[in-house]
Amino acid sequence: MFNKKECVAMLLAGGQGSRLYALTQTVAKPAVPFGGKYRIIDFPLSNCINSGIDTVGVLTQYQPLVLNEYIGNGQPWDLDRIHGGVHVLPPYEKASGANWYSGTANAIYQNIPFIERYDPEYVVVLSGDHIYKMDYNKMLNFHKEKNADATIAVLDVPKEEASRFGIMITDDEDNIIDFEEKPKHPRSTLASMGIYIFTWEKLKAYLIANEEDKEASKDFGKNIIPDMREAGEKLVAYRFDGYWKDVGTIDSLWEANMDLINPNIPIDLYDPAWKIYSRNPVMPPQSIGEHAAIQNSMVTEGSCIDGSVEFSMISDSVTVEEGAVIYDSILMPGCVVKKGAKVEYAIVGENSVIGENAQIGARPETIEDKDSWGVAVVGHSLKISEGAVVAPKAIISEDI
Repeated sequence: MFNKKECVAMLLAGGQGSRLYALTQTVAKPAVPFGGKYRIIDFPLSNCINSGIDTVGVLTQYQPLVLNEYIGNGQPWDLDRIHGGVHVLPPYEKASGANWYSGTANAIYQNIPFIERYDPEYVVVLSGDHIYKMDYNKMLNFHKEKNADATIAVLDVPKEEASRFGIMITDDEDNIIDFEEKPKHPRSTLASMGIYIFTWEKLKAYLIANEEDKEASKDFGKNIIPDMREAGEKLVAYRFDGYWKDVGTIDSLWEANMDLINPNIPIDLYDPAWKIYSRNPVMPPQSIGEHAAIQNSMVTEGSCIDGSVEFSMISDSVTVEEGAVIYDSILMPGCVVKKGAKVEYAIVGENSVIGENAQIGARPETIEDKDSWGVAVVGHSLKISEGAVVAPKAIISEDI
């Protein structure tokens, strides 16, 4: 056993991310670039170290190479510790055989030996595909004050959106008295954020019981939480009132990037008291050419801009040539937009090249059939030839 830790974090980063389509064909969802110089996983990892949690297991499975390389030894997040630190935990072969993670609960179950090395009192379970800043230590203190067996972070959402989430019904003291998974007629607007703190001995018992139940689906929302509630365990809701976004779809990923350049949205990347750390190569400063026009955008170091950029997120090492127009779009690291090309309401993946005078996406006001409009997506390392057109809502995963 290593040095005892009060709390260990387990970060679920193994999902396929199929709703991001071309952006996750070769990259795990938590490794998708975000906000110019970050990747999605930077947010929960930074939250951990800012909250004083220095032992994190990252559970990977689907397309893990980029994610594994990115995390490395954890140094950018101050998680390169002799005792603790960050550990990438893929499925591995045991004496009983090898098994892929078959659900969120099964993924934690398979890593009970890792958790037991640190003999924690508490385990925080996190998702790798949310954008937010949160002090898990405040949530842990709430868990202790309530003498809870499980604490679930919740966000008060608009009534019309509640059916998209797992919904918690609570009493006046925030005890969870019922739980509904994506109800058609929600009885509450307290949505689960997929952030849990468990008293470890309790969670371990339920994970083992869940694994022994061959009919169970091995999932926290479908099995562990309802099983604990039905058994009378003390479940409480921790109310969070900051910015939080699940970036599991093209639209939500695009919206979350746009939120960063909206002064009315409360997520501050410039707060020195709560930094979001990332692994970034050393880059030269941005180069803004004589023909460039930039408005309401974030432009990361290493980029060369000589075209027009408005309301957009420009990642590192991006090139926008003279006469090119970028509007309400996300350009991921290393992509090139050639002369005269237009990229509007679109996401362009890493290292892709948009040829001269090509048209990617379109502004909604130019489309008569509003149902046919949406964010256009060009996947990673693709070439879009001169004059090619990628329609709104199209998702491109091969060269054009």
